[in-house]
Amino acid sequence: MKIRIVGGTVVNEGRSFKADIVTENDRIAEIIEDTKTPRGSYNQEVDATGCFVLPGVIDEHVHFREPGLTRKGDIGSESRAAAYGGVTSYFEMPNTVPQTTTPEALASKFTLAREKSHVNYSFFFGATNDNAPLFKQLDCHSIPGIKLFMGASTGNMLVDKTDSLALVFRTAADLGLPVMTHCEDTALINRNMSEAKKRYGDDPPIALHPLIRSAQACFNSSSLAVRLARENGTRLHIAHVSTAAELELITANAPAEALPQITMEATPAHLFFSDADYHDLGARIKCNPAVKTDADRAALRKALADGRITCIGTDHAPHELADKQGGCAKAASGMPMVQFSLPLMLELVDRKVLTIERLVELMSHNPARLFGVNGRGYLRKGCKADIVIVKPHSPWTVTERTIQSKCKWSPLLGHRFSWQIRQTLCNGRLIYNLGQFDESSRGEAINFR
Repeated sequence: MKIRIVGGTVVNEGRSFKADIVTENDRIAEIIEDTKTPRGSYNQEVDATGCFVLPGVIDEHVHFREPGLTRKGDIGSESRAAAYGGVTSYFEMPNTVPQTTTPEALASKFTLAREKSHVNYSFFFGATNDNAPLFKQLDCHSIPGIKLFMGASTGNMLVDKTDSLALVFRTAADLGLPVMTHCEDTALINRNMSEAKKRYGDDPPIALHPLIRSAQACFNSSSLAVRLARENGTRLHIAHVSTAAELELITANAPAEALPQITMEATPAHLFFSDADYHDLGARIKCNPAVKTDADRAALRKALADGRITCIGTDHAPHELADKQGGCAKAASGMPMVQFSLPLMLELVDRKVLTIERLVELMSHNPARLFGVNGRGYLRKGCKADIVIVKPHSPWTVTERTIQSKCKWSPLLGHRFSWQIRQTLCNGRLIYNLGQFDESSRGEAINFR
């Protein structure tokens, strides 16, 4: 099967240029710049006139809820939403039921994904206080790394013992595996919650969420993670950074330079919302760590361009809407964002916060570089044909009907986008095309390092 994408502006590796792309079976066969004459015959032609042709998005931080929590979402439904949003690969988190903290649980997830995932997939292995010795049993070519909850977590996934933390960092370093951390100081959060309950009752108002799960709680934990990474020579990736203070833990890194030992992820939630939005959106924007101040949001946006933010991950976390009712104590934390991350980031391009070339680095190139993804994340001859075609000046509005996640709600309900995802190709297969979806599509397990 040969597909020719014609007439678009290709964005790749710091350049934007007019070119056609030819895919053959699952790979990119040719990139034909406008100075060259295309030759050959094709099974299908995709007209990208007026559009930008980007590498498929690699979302390195999602919660798809399977197994065990499938009333909220599952691998099939959420990977479908990913395809609608131009996301062709994802790394899923270990806090499912059962948790992905044993090799057996990890293998079970891969089996589910082979059967159900519409796009490419892999899964983080979760650390606990006592399972670091199991890391050596893992196939390091099949997983992105180790997920470490250093902040309040469910079950036994909070790693808070000093010796256990050091062993996780040391063992991961020995194996060449990155550690992705959720950084919040649980003891401080618990104290803050206790004080808030004394004053406001059992379920403090949602506006207090960024004061309970405070900036100091994030900074304390991120500082500890940075220290442990430096002591043990571990590649550290701090997930969903939410404060200006945390950004000061590392220095700006020119986007074109080699990735440093310590990197940071930002999420669309923390880049678009601020504490002022709790008034209108309430617990719909409740997430951990909390959405914080306008000043924090401004600092995060600045860090997109100066290199301190390395990747955009959605922390996609669907809940049933009933779970999102209540305040700081009772409402569930998390929101479904995988379908909307690319058009949201393209809005920041329109606002001159970053360039479209930098967006591609953050959402495609850097996740591939950071985690050692083989053959994906770039538009290069021989790479897997994971491609998304987007069109500017094509307004559309988020409605319940457009939402593909199983939970069928979004804090962006009613939001009017100006960029439209037109087509998504995954492994050379046109799985999303102008509102039509190929339900038979299945992704592939991602290979690393």
